[in-house]
Amino acid sequence: MIMKALVLISLLLTATTSTSMAQVKNPKNIPYTWETDTSQHSVSLEEIKVVVPRNTFPAIDFPKFIGKKQGLELFFKHEPVIALEIDGRAKAYPLNMLTMHEISNDTLSGIPILPTYCPLCNASIVYDRRLPIEGKEQVLTFEVSGMLRNSDMVMADKQTESWWQQLTGEAIVGELTEAKLKVIPSVVISVEGFFTSYPKGEILSPETGTSSESRYGTNPYENYDEGSPWLSYIDESKIQNRLPPMERVIDISGTDGHKVYPISEIKKKGVVNDTYDKQDLVIFYKEGTVSVLDEKEIAKSKDIGSATAFYRKVDDLTLSFIKEDGKFRDQQTNSIWDITGKAIAGPLKGKELRPLPHSNHFAFAWFAFHPDSEIYGQ
Repeated sequence: MIMKALVLISLLLTATTSTSMAQVKNPKNIPYTWETDTSQHSVSLEEIKVVVPRNTFPAIDFPKFIGKKQGLELFFKHEPVIALEIDGRAKAYPLNMLTMHEISNDTLSGIPILPTYCPLCNASIVYDRRLPIEGKEQVLTFEVSGMLRNSDMVMADKQTESWWQQLTGEAIVGELTEAKLKVIPSVVISVEGFFTSYPKGEILSPETGTSSESRYGTNPYENYDEGSPWLSYIDESKIQNRLPPMERVIDISGTDGHKVYPISEIKKKGVVNDTYDKQDLVIFYKEGTVSVLDEKEIAKSKDIGSATAFYRKVDDLTLSFIKEDGKFRDQQTNSIWDITGKAIAGPLKGKELRPLPHSNHFAFAWFAFHPDSEIYGQ
């Protein structure tokens, strides 16, 4: 009797999972190789689309790094990197390499980190891979699922095979549904800018031991940022007209909402001083960083610049900034600051602005997840 009951429960669970999986869009009938509990989900499974087979984009699980001399020799100095610093150590991850991999499972100063980049959304975000599960901290390892939702990468953890939304850091399907990863502040700047600010920093080595090595330096999404979203991967009704779909934006989160800052507006001003949700913030803009979604050869791509966000309070002093002669200067002490928020000259030399958690996206992608966001300047 007990055996029959167990068999019945097993059949019911299998039927539930099969029924749930049938809701995921899979127009190419790509083989399903997941053991994910699809009966648990926080979003409609119909919003998820299988695009390529699992493991098509190999995550960089054992990254190697090189220093400044070799880094400036091997990488185009104006190509963009995700840069972050923890406890005095800094690392950079070229977006061009992440275009081929989208994920790296790494560690910095003992912190398990997850640098991610979704080229279709131009979304670059770093997460903390630690997650409390049933009162115990676990370190998750991630891979690229081959699925998209709203054009954005769906990640998967290897421990439970739950599915995660890259742009929000939330588990949307599986055992860990509704769990959320913590964002680790990072900036997107040029290779040259990274080594100027972090001369002892390290950059991801192009020796990854994958078949992608021969394609680094080229762009598989040629002229994408001059076009429009790939509509087969997103519901057109989610594309707003408040900003051009391919406008690059920086997002800032508050306690009950979000605000986006169009890069075109930041570029006009050079510096944006603002207060949002009681957060005094500043966004710097600097020329000299190219797009990885423009020309086929990254070195020939257009300059789109870099925009970085920080809290503008140092000790008990709230600063306001201007940009003149290509330099960032605070009006309270006349100290000079660089694109990574470091005071490099003046009375505050040696001080650092605290990075404000933010990321870079195309507007259409951000609004698909946060349609009610405020827009700076509107």
